[in-house]
Amino acid sequence: MVHAVLIQFGDSSSGIGALGINVQAFLIQLATFVIALLLLKRFAFKPILKVLQERRSVIEKGIKLGEEMQKQEVELEKKVSEALHKARQQADEIVAQAGDQARQTIQEAEEKARGKAAGIITEAEERIAQDRSRARRQLENELVGLVAEATEAVLEEKVDTAKDAALIDKALKGVSRS
Repeated sequence: MVHAVLIQFGDSSSGIGALGINVQAFLIQLATFVIALLLLKRFAFKPILKVLQERRSVIEKGIKLGEEMQKQEVELEKKVSEALHKARQQADEIVAQAGDQARQTIQEAEEKARGKAAGIITEAEERIAQDRSRARRQLENELVGLVAEATEAVLEEKVDTAKDAALIDKALKGVSRS
């Protein structure tokens, strides 16, 4: 019935036939197309789609792997940056400690030097005081001898020890006042 309708519709005087289309040839071509479509779908499209699906999954895995690698790279850069920051801080601390130790060592050396200098000054002052005392005694002894000789020369007589001591004390008091 469909065939009769198509034949009548495909009559060359009216319908599709008026357009120059042969219905019978059209039906054969349509059937061939459907058969070719089914064969291609079963034997060609499925393997091709399977290969395309596998490629898609490989590409998606590659993209995911690339994204993961980018994340890992960012994390690694953060870790490297943190490690460098810590290393800089440790280096700064070491330099600061070395500076503190150097200052402390210099300060201790200065204190030792001041102590030695003070000891040398004190020792020198003691020696000077001893030398001054020794020189004063020698001077007094020489002065006593000179006074005794001068007294003998002026008086032209030997003065006894008591007179001699009194004259010497008097002379020394006169020298220390001037």
